[in-house]
Amino acid sequence: MRSRRGGLLREHDFRVLWIGETASAVGTQVTRLAVPLVAVLTLEVSTFQVSLLTAAGWLPWLLIGLPAGAWVDRLPRRPLMVVCDLAAVGLLVTVPLAAWLDALTYVHLLVVELLVGVAGVFLQTAFQVLLPGLVGAADLPEANAKVQASEAAAYVAGPGIAGFLGQMLGAVQALLVDAASFLVSAVLLLRIRTPERVEPPTAPRRALWSEIREGMAFLAGDPYLRVLTVSGALTNFALMGYQAILVVFLARELGVGAGTVGLLVAGMSAGGLLGAALATGAARRLGSARATVVAALAMGPFALLLPLAAPGWRLALVVVSGVGVGAGAVVGNVLRGSFRQAYTPRALLGRVVVSMQFLNYGTIPLGALAGGGLAAAMGLRPTMWVMVVAVALAPFVLLIGPLKRDRDFPACAAGKAPVRVSEG
Repeated sequence: MRSRRGGLLREHDFRVLWIGETASAVGTQVTRLAVPLVAVLTLEVSTFQVSLLTAAGWLPWLLIGLPAGAWVDRLPRRPLMVVCDLAAVGLLVTVPLAAWLDALTYVHLLVVELLVGVAGVFLQTAFQVLLPGLVGAADLPEANAKVQASEAAAYVAGPGIAGFLGQMLGAVQALLVDAASFLVSAVLLLRIRTPERVEPPTAPRRALWSEIREGMAFLAGDPYLRVLTVSGALTNFALMGYQAILVVFLARELGVGAGTVGLLVAGMSAGGLLGAALATGAARRLGSARATVVAALAMGPFALLLPLAAPGWRLALVVVSGVGVGAGAVVGNVLRGSFRQAYTPRALLGRVVVSMQFLNYGTIPLGALAGGGLAAAMGLRPTMWVMVVAVALAPFVLLIGPLKRDRDFPACAAGKAPVRVSEG
């Protein structure tokens, strides 16, 4: 029995993986604020063009998400992740280089967002499959809670760093932080000691699309994964619908500067830390399935506060709204992620993960485009209202499936033995 003092952080391989993922998450959050700031303050583009940048970063989930899952199931994950990390480094440094040469354009920024998004598809999918090979099944909730906590901390630190650098040096320079974070991640991945084992196929290799269909069929046929996927897709569409225009809303509607934008977004993101701290306790107290439903439903009232924000004391509503939404989202992410990793047969895990993310993340660029289009047609604040109402309604989909009656998620799919994950 592992001593709980220090928990998984006492395990070398998890520790270096977690540190690398944390560094990468901080850099990614810097970029997610810095790129819109570059577009708004440096290139002076329209609201719809800003939303298109956000959409470009997530569009690869629609374009290559499904084949990426099958490739991840076939390939060693660590070398794949290292290659993607280094590719992202090379792409990101082109932006400040072009700015220094006075040659930066909106199209350049759009292409970099798209290609870094491609690397992100492989990185996120491979990480979800690599993690259960380094920790035991019983430790997955702790591992996912720590990963979600560090990502939540990145949501706090990243915007603050981006806002500070944007105020002091210009938002373009902030992208170098993200490039450095991908480099750190690549180096730490190389320090993992556990030999990686790629699961042998349960049958002779078939055509790629046949393997993709197998993962989709498992997802579509499972009542738990199916309802979690639909609810997540609708929620992400609505969340990104307002997040894609959030920087424009704060800068143009509320009239705050780059530094204040960074502080507000950092404050909003503090809810993720709260959610990561509450997730495992909520699962013990309420049950993992019930806590997932409660956390999702609790996001709605907080989301509805955001369009009420205004200059002065009502700027605080931006932070309160973000904290509530972020806490609910992270509790759900921790519990859903741990359930999916332990519940899904290991040989199918990459394909099932990417099938869910294809639908969950595939709605993100659509939500970003919808937010930008609606903002151009009807204004920023009315669009905020449309999207936050959608955030409040989306979790009710969870009540359609078996989650409405279950206290806990099942240990394995009906008719299948529990998934055994080797200890790291």
